[in-house]
Amino acid sequence: MAQGHFSRARIEAYLGRRFTIDEITISNAGQPNSLNYISYWSDDLEKSQPTEDQLIALKTEGDLIVTNNQRSNKRRNEYPSIAEQLDEIYHNGIDSWKSMIKVTKDKYPK
Repeated sequence: MAQGHFSRARIEAYLGRRFTIDEITISNAGQPNSLNYISYWSDDLEKSQPTEDQLIALKTEGDLIVTNNQRSNKRRNEYPSIAEQLDEIYHNGIDSWKSMIKVTKDKYPK
């Protein structure tokens, strides 16, 4: 079994979408430093299980997915709570809310 290049992001790049643990399971034999491998690939998926070479070729696309996910997570963590945002709209209007949100959007641009 080929091992080592089965990162979640590369598999998402291969499929062109996110997947669930019901569809694909990535394992590392219970050892944090061991190589990853696909331990389960559902027969119901739209594509057959990729080869290691196919996943190696998707390094750039996988890295982009990781970068985008990191940026989204940073944005999500820095946005004010929904309650704070609604309070801003109620008390100060939509334009004030847009200015408040723009600070985070500018900090982590797409």
